[in-house]
Amino acid sequence: MVDLVWWVVAVALIGVGVAGTVLPALPGTAFVLAGIVLGAWIDGFARVGAVTVAACAVLAALAFVLDYVAGLLGAKKVGASPQAVAGAAIGTVAGLFMGLVGVLFMPLVGAALGEYLAGRDHRRAAHVGVATWLGIMAGLVAKVVIAFAMIGLFVVALVF
Repeated sequence: MVDLVWWVVAVALIGVGVAGTVLPALPGTAFVLAGIVLGAWIDGFARVGAVTVAACAVLAALAFVLDYVAGLLGAKKVGASPQAVAGAAIGTVAGLFMGLVGVLFMPLVGAALGEYLAGRDHRRAAHVGVATWLGIMAGLVAKVVIAFAMIGLFVVALVF
């Protein structure tokens, strides 16, 4: 019975982690990793060993880095101003309070507004906003793929 409770907690952590890969307020891959570590611990790391847990930890770290680097790379590629980068960060935080649509599109609005304030050029502001947003979306897709790869590694180790 106690093992069942622990498995429910492990699965819940993984579920929250998957949601967290899309919602920037939650450290998604960290929750997925916590669920995997708990799942491995439940049976004394007999089926899911240290190598699998370490591989998942490396993937979680990679996702963490990609999350922050992807948006910056998109902005840097088009020569965004520091105001555009700050605007994207502010837009991301503001988007948290606006639901999924806000989370997805407020970084674009923030980056475009920041670039517009830096140079007063509508076309450049739109270009920088879209490039920054594409970088952020690429990072988000990479995080989701990495989270599912972590889950896949865990399930394969657990079952086989």
